[in-house]
Amino acid sequence: MPTYLTRPYKKQVHVDAPRIALFTGAYNHIADGVSRTLNRLVAYLERRGASVFVFAPTIPNPPVKHAGTLVPVPSIPVPGRSEYRISLGLTARHRRLLKTFQPDLIHIATPDFLGFQALWWARRQQIPVVASYHTHFNAYLRYYHLNWSEQLLWAYLRWFYRQCRQVYVPSTSILEILQAQGLSQNLLLWERGVDTQLFHPGQRSLSWRRNVLNVGDDEVVVAYVGRLVWEKGLGVFADTIEQLRARQVPHRCLIVGDGPARSRLEARLPGAIFTGYLEGKALARAYASADVFFFPSDTETFGNVTLEAMASGLAAVCADAPGSNMLIEHGRTGFLATPGRVAEFAAYLERLILDTELRQSMGRRALERAQHFDWQAVLDRLYSYYLEVLMPSAIPTGDGAATELPELLPSVSAA
Repeated sequence: MPTYLTRPYKKQVHVDAPRIALFTGAYNHIADGVSRTLNRLVAYLERRGASVFVFAPTIPNPPVKHAGTLVPVPSIPVPGRSEYRISLGLTARHRRLLKTFQPDLIHIATPDFLGFQALWWARRQQIPVVASYHTHFNAYLRYYHLNWSEQLLWAYLRWFYRQCRQVYVPSTSILEILQAQGLSQNLLLWERGVDTQLFHPGQRSLSWRRNVLNVGDDEVVVAYVGRLVWEKGLGVFADTIEQLRARQVPHRCLIVGDGPARSRLEARLPGAIFTGYLEGKALARAYASADVFFFPSDTETFGNVTLEAMASGLAAVCADAPGSNMLIEHGRTGFLATPGRVAEFAAYLERLILDTELRQSMGRRALERAQHFDWQAVLDRLYSYYLEVLMPSAIPTGDGAATELPELLPSVSAA
């Protein structure tokens, strides 16, 4: 079967104010890295003058105040994991709305049933499709005892992404994994950024540590930030903290976030401090008021929380896995441990806890590295990719595309 790449595209494009339809499984019903990234993207696109419709599941009183125009799609909760939603696809009303909207570009962020239907609709309308890779689904299979389905999932992902003009991947390690699985064409690097105006060492608050966390000024706080779900490596996290306690390594454990694993994690770590979900300045204060960041997850595609911790001036101990291993320079800005190796994680954490000079020097270098991940440049790069699809005859191709378009990419002030 010929792929979408071979199909002609004849529709007149609104270049100055492109119309973009975004399809995603996470936008405002769950506060995670995917929804935060996509909301930032939509806000950026609207500042550029683009019109964006976002087709996604939602819930009453969602935790995220979304950007742009959200078009709710029917969905049901995932059995046993109600915080996630399964999209049931497009209705006749959605198709009429799309026909009226006349999108110039379809962007699919989740290759689920909704994404499949969006792809099929775009093929019939001869509208170009791009996709962004946010979730490393195959890494999650072992947590749901679905390892047997890995080859089937890769076969579907190969078919799906080969229909797209471009596929945006968040890190070089994920790009290499996709290439090894037979997805060697049309992959473009689209990293994530960090808001350095929000996340920075100046947010550190000794009074918050003393009065809210009940932590002494000289105590070393080891922090985890993220959703409290077991697939984030929380079993390894708990085992490592318990090993530090068994070794009598002095520290305090801070856990920022919420999720279905919280009650069991609280039972395993009775001395840990749980803040629940934080955002904005409260989240930035929590990062900067810690001393070491510990994130053992090996299911990330990028690691937004690791980058926020680095921007806050923290040395990090992370799994040597996709996402984190692109951000952390081992032995310079932090340490990378073999995924699942509790003894390794504990040894690196012990070094940072006991060596103040090492911890602070690594934190300074982490801060310097984080400055290179500017959201404005990251989003400008994606917009240049869009233009390559919408105006292929006018846009230079190759690695220099993002830097060779000054007249088409005027500066837009970051929100």
